[in-house]
Amino acid sequence: MSDLLNDLLGTLTGNQAPEKVGSALNIDPNIIKSVIPVIAPMILGGLKRQSEERGGQDRVDHILDKYGNPEVLENLDGHVMESVKQESFDSNLGGLLGNSGSQITDILKEKFNLDAGTAAKIIPIVAPLILGYLTKSKNNENVGSTGFASFLDQNGDGSIIDDVAGFFTNKQQSNEGSGGGLMDILGGLLGKK
Repeated sequence: MSDLLNDLLGTLTGNQAPEKVGSALNIDPNIIKSVIPVIAPMILGGLKRQSEERGGQDRVDHILDKYGNPEVLENLDGHVMESVKQESFDSNLGGLLGNSGSQITDILKEKFNLDAGTAAKIIPIVAPLILGYLTKSKNNENVGSTGFASFLDQNGDGSIIDDVAGFFTNKQQSNEGSGGGLMDILGGLLGKK
């Protein structure tokens, strides 16, 4: 999990995603830096649930092929500009995040003092970058959903919450990242089946 998330964070930080998204939304880029490591495990957890409940690896590959366009990583400016023009935003990403996207949006609004409209845009703008990264990894390394499942459950105990918690514990020791309410809700969401 930590290798996957660290590589994802490095990729998105390297192409200045937090700065570009923050600028487009007129908010502090550190908010985006804080929320990427929260959204990524939520998406991975959603993919795991889709795999378990709706058709295994084929279902995950379908979601990644449909929504995870790796080209967004190369055309970040275009993606961000197109995204902010949208009139409606689905923080729950259809059924992928369940109600957790709305819950995270509410916490973002309160924790960072954002207006509701801005907070609602963050997940729908950031999620395609994460899905694009996952699809690129799948295509380049033939990882597939079984590979993502192993990233999720690194110690093989059938639970991803301890792996995610371990990643964030290490992350918080090195900086003041996305702790507090965001971590609390993430723990609750990932603990659910």
